[in-house]
Amino acid sequence: MNEYMAGMKFKFTIQDYQTDAVNSVVKVFAGQPFQDKVSYRRDTGSKEIEKTLFNWKMSDEELYMGFANAPVALDGTQLLKNIREVQNDNNIKESSALAKHMGACSLDVEMETGTGKTYVYIKTMFELNKQYGWSKFIVVVPSIAIREGVQKSFEMMQDHFMEQYGKKARFFVYNSKNLTDIDNFSSSADLSVMIINTQAFNTSFNADKNKEGRGGDKTARIIFSPRDDFGSRVPMDVIAANRPIIIMDEPQKMGGEKTQRALKEFNPLFTLNYSATHKEHHDLVYVLDALDAYRMKLVKKIEVKGFDIKNLRGTDGYLFLEDIVISPKKPPMARLEFEIGYDKSINRETRIVGVDDDLYALSKGMEQYQGYHINEIDPIRGIVTFTNNVEIHTGEVLGDVSEKDIRRVQIRETIRSHFEKEKELYNRGIKTLSLFFIDKVENYRKYDADGNEVNSEYGQMFEEEYISVLNEYLTLFNTPYEQYLRSIDVHDTHAGYFSIDKKGHKIDSKMKRGSDISDDESAYELILKDKEKLLSLDNPVRFIFSHSALREGWDNPNVFQICTLKHGGDSTTNKRQEVGRGLRICVNQSGDRMDEHVLGSQVQQVNKLTVIASDGYKDFVSSLQKEIKDDLYERPTKATPEYFQGKRLKIGDDVITVTSDQAHTIYFYLAKNDYIDEDGHVTDKYRADTENKTLAPLPEKVKDIADGVHALVQGIFDEHALDGMIDDGNATKIQENALNDNFYKKEFQTLWNYINHKWSYTVHFDSEELIQKSIQHIDEKLFVAKLQYTVTTGTQGADWSADTVKSGNGFVAEKSHTFNLDRGETSQVKYDLIGKIGAGTHLTRRTVTAILKGISPLKFAMYVNNPEEFISKVSRLINEEKATMIVDDITYNKTDGTYDSEIFTAEKNKDFSRAYLAKKNVQDYVFADGTAEKSIERKFAEDMDLDDKVVVYAKLPRGFQIPTPVGNYAPDWAIAFQKGTVKHIYFVAETKGSMDSMDLRPIEQAKIKCAKKLFNEISTDDVVYGQVDSYQNLLSMMNAI
Repeated sequence: MNEYMAGMKFKFTIQDYQTDAVNSVVKVFAGQPFQDKVSYRRDTGSKEIEKTLFNWKMSDEELYMGFANAPVALDGTQLLKNIREVQNDNNIKESSALAKHMGACSLDVEMETGTGKTYVYIKTMFELNKQYGWSKFIVVVPSIAIREGVQKSFEMMQDHFMEQYGKKARFFVYNSKNLTDIDNFSSSADLSVMIINTQAFNTSFNADKNKEGRGGDKTARIIFSPRDDFGSRVPMDVIAANRPIIIMDEPQKMGGEKTQRALKEFNPLFTLNYSATHKEHHDLVYVLDALDAYRMKLVKKIEVKGFDIKNLRGTDGYLFLEDIVISPKKPPMARLEFEIGYDKSINRETRIVGVDDDLYALSKGMEQYQGYHINEIDPIRGIVTFTNNVEIHTGEVLGDVSEKDIRRVQIRETIRSHFEKEKELYNRGIKTLSLFFIDKVENYRKYDADGNEVNSEYGQMFEEEYISVLNEYLTLFNTPYEQYLRSIDVHDTHAGYFSIDKKGHKIDSKMKRGSDISDDESAYELILKDKEKLLSLDNPVRFIFSHSALREGWDNPNVFQICTLKHGGDSTTNKRQEVGRGLRICVNQSGDRMDEHVLGSQVQQVNKLTVIASDGYKDFVSSLQKEIKDDLYERPTKATPEYFQGKRLKIGDDVITVTSDQAHTIYFYLAKNDYIDEDGHVTDKYRADTENKTLAPLPEKVKDIADGVHALVQGIFDEHALDGMIDDGNATKIQENALNDNFYKKEFQTLWNYINHKWSYTVHFDSEELIQKSIQHIDEKLFVAKLQYTVTTGTQGADWSADTVKSGNGFVAEKSHTFNLDRGETSQVKYDLIGKIGAGTHLTRRTVTAILKGISPLKFAMYVNNPEEFISKVSRLINEEKATMIVDDITYNKTDGTYDSEIFTAEKNKDFSRAYLAKKNVQDYVFADGTAEKSIERKFAEDMDLDDKVVVYAKLPRGFQIPTPVGNYAPDWAIAFQKGTVKHIYFVAETKGSMDSMDLRPIEQAKIKCAKKLFNEISTDDVVYGQVDSYQNLLSMMNAI
């Protein structure tokens, strides 16, 4: 049963932001010459190395050879200069002096949980090894949970890095019982990594405890004292001889004096610190904090379902408002749980009720509901009002409520949320998981007299609630999703992951003193072993119960619900930690990340984490926001000319520094358009225009750096940046947006049959012309950074003060010489240069070869300096030329495929407050992009509803796409007009905030050109296509086509 998941493998794709994080560290050492295999004679102690079958041919010298990291060749002044350059590129406050902490420098990389920190530091090792030859690394982690996770990451990523770098890293976990590992670490010339957790360390590497008798510690003695079984050598000295590079994972959890002292014993070359929340600060070279990750859509969107309890004095009634149910044909209804008095018992039941319903009657005359007559149901505010003036909000429990009632409500809402998402995710091949954290195993499972495991309170509640929600989802239709639900037994769909005692019984995890995290190695191993298995739709487990002390071990990308069932709602736990366990972007059945590359603008619609809180929404969110805010990187808060001046912007391949004149122009532009207020704070108007893509164009002087300018404005922190970050899980949602009668009108059916073909295209272009144009473009634009290093000798200047150090003038340079790093054999990895560029540009080897032969020898020589960069830049330059040529010579052919009408209803659970109840759309609701009241799309739909020339229209779903050579393209609308009222009856439209084609990127322009060509020239049907910014604009364009 457990073997079927062996096939599923996570796939790792190269993400730009991760590459930036790696390069930010690598560039600090620009100028360091490449040196590998720096050998020394190892101290092998009193033991002779015995000749074996494997080493008998080796000379003595080889047998005793160890390999260390080459020293850092750059001096402090130069490291600081490099660090400042990186900081300037990344818009980070410049360091005033070099942080001397351990080794040549200490660099900080700040990355939000869930964005692939481990991947980044492993890749950094490979990159440092490739560029500078360094090969010995030690990863230090604060806990067993993280250590197990890091080891798992090394295993999972091995093949990925093998593909990238043509080598594998040798990694091992330090264990005082296997000291020979240290010898192998020293004698290997390969990239070698030792993983060690600070517990092994604070005891073992604590020289004070290195003594016999009381207060001594055996493992500490092992590492600090000469060992007979280790040839009378001191293990610590053997490790230190390698001058390892130390990587600290989550250093804020191991900042203790002892740890820091012990680390120095390692004699580190330099230190790299990786964390989401640094406590001690060194030289920061890269930041990706919670706000950046959310804006760049690199993590799941968070939604919180909170529960408020109002114990009403004098009532023993019970009411719980689960949610408000919306449908286009009926007024809003409420899903309400209340008590019903039967002859033999009083039961709590959930019913769907509407305005004018009387709870007294529905409860079969229970006194407590006298006067509870429903007066109003308000879906926007999420409130039901009774005639006796009692109000109840969604997620609120009124009346006589016990701890047990709240747990049941939490379990039910977790299951409900799970089903809502799963219904959509199942069709995308994504397994949905929900995670419950509890603090006592016996609340979930207990053992009967014969030692069999049976359900306890929570297990029982779960099964009852699961069956009742399941029944709502099973209809008479046998959809694939319903078949999936029917195939799973309720007992098999939940499972517990806990610590196990000697008898094999599940028990509460023991915690370390002063911490709420457990060190139970076997429990973490089990969780990690099943990580991939749980992601398969063949595995019935969808709901997981685990002990809250094992929290750090859970890092499964497909967790979509997290519910903490703790007694007395423990408020001390860090909310960010609770949420952090489910932030990673999910994967599908093939192990592909479902990120922006795959899902486009829907990435956070699909990747949404629901936290089922044990307290009210407001309390939970305000503490979560406060924690996020406290940990954010300090951003500037005001737009001033000084803020923009001197910033370096990357536009294409050029780096442009903003001049004082440009900075004033930008500031004036922001003020004139009310994008900033008197104090220089960014206004709501700027935020709204950004979201609706209607920003005023920048003045001529700065027009060509527009993207960079807006990126800088968005780099200014504003109080509202966190507002949209956390959704209210109790907000009214529209679960299904079904097709209505408009869809079946003959006008729409005719139009749909015209456009509903799948197309394929062929492109005929003159490859000679492409070759010539590409050569010209590359010769003009290509620039690849050259690796160089400078050797400066200097003396301390006479006027030595804080200011001169800050300005970098404290040292007086006496002589300096810059060497370019020219190496015939730069890279050990052999690149298939033509193949790589061919793959990136979809061109034949012949064409690529012709282009590379044609470019100037100087440009081609850049390949040697930096092959990766050369390949990616050349591919991009060729693609730009290709995009402009292709469009002129494209032809489309119909294929047999057509789109199923199901693509309209694929998206579910949309936010009610963004919905516009349309009259002529083929679905009841139109969900416009942007903020509803300002949105161009919303206005467009309203105008079409008002104009009697329009019979029917459709907001086309994202699934409707036209292939083009530069990527798929999805138009916005299809419209059918009344015959005889306009020149063309059928229209396909794209609504854009700005009609200026210069505002669109070349790729976007090329897509729109292809669509015009398809509809307006190739297709024989009477359908025309245009790009418009308003309905008026559509009517006037209509006559021009």
